[in-house]
Amino acid sequence: MPQQGLDALFRPASIAVIGASHRDDGAGKLVMKNLLAGNFSGPIMPVNPKYEAVAGVMAYPDISSLPRTPDLAIICTPAEKNPEIVEQLGRKGCKAAIILAAGTTPEQLTQMKDSARVHKMRLLGPNSMGVMMPHLGLNVSFAPFPAKPGRIAFVSQSAAVCSTILDWARHNDIGFSHFVSLGDACDIDFAQLLDYLARDRHTSAILLYMDAVQDARTFMSAARTASRNKAVLVIKSGKTRIGAQLGHLHSGGNVGMDAAYDAAIRRAGMLRVRDTHDMFAAVGTLNHAQRLRGERLVILTNGGGPAIMAIDSLLARGGKLASLGEQTLAALDKVLPKAWSHTNPIDIVGDAPIKRYIDSLKVLLDSDDFDAILIMHAPSASVSSTLVAKEIIQLLKDNPRAQRFNILTNWSGETSVFEARRCFTEAGIPTYRTPESAAGAFMHLVEYRRNQKLLMETPESISDMPSDKETVTNLIQEAFSQNIYQLDTHEVSRLTAAYGIHTLPTWIASDSTEAAHIAEQIGYPVAIKLRSPDIVHKSEVSGVVLNLRSAAEVAQSADAIFDRVSQSYPGARITGLMVQRMASRAGSQELHIAVRSDPVFGPIILLGDGGIDWDGEEQAAVSLLPLNMTLARYLVIHALKSGKLRANRSQQSLDMEAVCRVLTKVSHLIINHPEITHLDIHPLLATGKELIALDVSIKLQPFTGDGQARLAIRPYPTEWEEQAQLKDGSTILLRAVLPEDEPAHKVFVANVSDEDRYKRFFADVVIGHEELAHMTQIDYDREMAFVAIAADGKILAVVRAISDSDNEDAEFAILVRSDLKGLGLGRLLMEKIIRYAAIKGLNTLSGVTMPTNRGMINLARKLGFKVKINLEDGEAELKLQLEKTVVAHNE
Repeated sequence: MPQQGLDALFRPASIAVIGASHRDDGAGKLVMKNLLAGNFSGPIMPVNPKYEAVAGVMAYPDISSLPRTPDLAIICTPAEKNPEIVEQLGRKGCKAAIILAAGTTPEQLTQMKDSARVHKMRLLGPNSMGVMMPHLGLNVSFAPFPAKPGRIAFVSQSAAVCSTILDWARHNDIGFSHFVSLGDACDIDFAQLLDYLARDRHTSAILLYMDAVQDARTFMSAARTASRNKAVLVIKSGKTRIGAQLGHLHSGGNVGMDAAYDAAIRRAGMLRVRDTHDMFAAVGTLNHAQRLRGERLVILTNGGGPAIMAIDSLLARGGKLASLGEQTLAALDKVLPKAWSHTNPIDIVGDAPIKRYIDSLKVLLDSDDFDAILIMHAPSASVSSTLVAKEIIQLLKDNPRAQRFNILTNWSGETSVFEARRCFTEAGIPTYRTPESAAGAFMHLVEYRRNQKLLMETPESISDMPSDKETVTNLIQEAFSQNIYQLDTHEVSRLTAAYGIHTLPTWIASDSTEAAHIAEQIGYPVAIKLRSPDIVHKSEVSGVVLNLRSAAEVAQSADAIFDRVSQSYPGARITGLMVQRMASRAGSQELHIAVRSDPVFGPIILLGDGGIDWDGEEQAAVSLLPLNMTLARYLVIHALKSGKLRANRSQQSLDMEAVCRVLTKVSHLIINHPEITHLDIHPLLATGKELIALDVSIKLQPFTGDGQARLAIRPYPTEWEEQAQLKDGSTILLRAVLPEDEPAHKVFVANVSDEDRYKRFFADVVIGHEELAHMTQIDYDREMAFVAIAADGKILAVVRAISDSDNEDAEFAILVRSDLKGLGLGRLLMEKIIRYAAIKGLNTLSGVTMPTNRGMINLARKLGFKVKINLEDGEAELKLQLEKTVVAHNE
């Protein structure tokens, strides 16, 4: 489904240059020069009332005088003139325009967007440098020099970064399929370009430079779709808070947490890189390398020092150094001198001749102790670096077992090894100048593999996850009725209990005497904690005292807390003290779980170690919501690998399932109750399988509207669950598909006949894990799949609709188990998907089937579809106009 207007931007048949000029310092001259220097074969029409011709091309005084309607216009005029120009182009019928001028005011921006929307014209910019499509010879930009043809698409919010990348790529002989300066993205943004480039046959990888994301929902939907098809790499500026604030000034986007961007990039299956050099190194690695089968790396080197530098870089980024088995060590002993390292890295000694490299590599190619090999070489007076490289290239070419591994090389140095690196590049073997860059390149493969795996992994199904939504809703409304917007542990305990999150029993005391009395009743030792809505951090007044063992200690400590508050915060409201019996901490680990509302990505969950001065942005691993058990597991693993969670020998190892269950419960709580804006569980005491929250606080805020709209990723839509009855009287459940449905979906497909599968997929297909993951792990924002579930949990039928990025049209497909036809499953699901499409605001619902599929064709006609049969193409097109379809959701 082509996106409206983007074909005109990237494949225009005619171009108008508004503000074309002779001025040496004017963008209008540079644009004309670049256009004419390319191989664009269509008409180029300069517009400027001052000139009869520009660069030898006849000019026109105004837009209305143009002899034909341009597909694309590039606007080179000052910002204040552009709203009127956009309106004139729209009336002329122009399909797309690029706006170069910076300094556009919000009012001007609104005027241009409104005009473009009315006339269905797409806008790139303002503050754009333009676009280049080198494979078409098209340069619609004021770039200082053209891009070379290649298979990388580059999209940047910053025009200055565009110039820098272009210069760097030119020097390093790197080419592009598309080179796009996004600018301020008033209309066309990252999401729409990702959708377009993901389907472009000239593009094999997509590179993004971003300051900020404006619409997280559409960006995540497009990114998750694109990264299933192509490698998508991201440089995100603003890692520091100051940098993020400057990025906000530059792009106008919201300032979100850098850790939230990190989490979003991982969740979408993309890869974040540190800088431009890192980006192109990653592209080279991903383009040349086969899919990584595992993460264990072995290093073959003629120098211990460079290998240690590579290992330091590898381990710092969470990589794995392979362990060599006895069989591999024995085989290496036979071909290496006694002085070799006898471990990984395999140091074959600095004077290593070519034969030593080749013999060692042959041994490694016969081993299964690792997944990837890094071959390193430091210049040596005893051997030619180039000859070593050529012999290794030949061995890898001749030995079929080399295809099992990812091979990377590092020939360190400059002049003496330049030719060797060139040989590796020509042979399609990734090669790097430094040990650190080689290890970093391997970690690009690892991180990309992890992120892609995250997209495809089947979540664990948890049937007993508690979720008492009604109780929590009532408790929140009760708090609002009393003008309470912040809840502490005592007030939260009933709320968290409704979702199965256990808190330590808490009692409230109004003064020191009552606190001592409570302590006598519950038993020692106890902890007392200040309750004050005006003091966020109790540590500021030492408002928590632990391990009190007598009534006297409790009373004395309570009075001391009150005294400190009166001195430091004399106006603070005090609502008493919380008294808790001390939980046993022997062998336990203290965790901190928090929920924050990121201005870009909405609710995010943070996980880290417990601590008094906790900075979630720096000390926590972050994930977007919603979570399931698989996503929660990735969050815990990321926290451990990044050092955000650290265990010592005195602690029991974390029970992964128990921690993941708590994280998933917290996710359900936040998803179901948008009034909760902040949540802190600190600490969560983890002792084996037992997890108990010692201190919990929640902030509330009244919320109206669609609670799901605040989420960057649309969660499972419970509102579409309904019971239905088949013609045989049996009751089924109709609901959206879940990632956990993959095993059941596999069984369902197996119960569909070969003929019916062919009618659905138009081919004999083998449906494996990756295909099933695509079918069940869907983006509920732009795709919907409804399944019919029997009482025994089996899937009986499925219908799905995928909408275009403009939310105008959707393609549907339906499949019913072959032995269950005639029960009304097809009609039930078709009526449900039509209802969904109408409520979503789509214009049309269309599908394709085979002319021989008479049952589907007859059903479509009964439901109002227009049917067009093309016997020559072997297709029957089904199309339903939805403008007049008004269906209540609860019908």
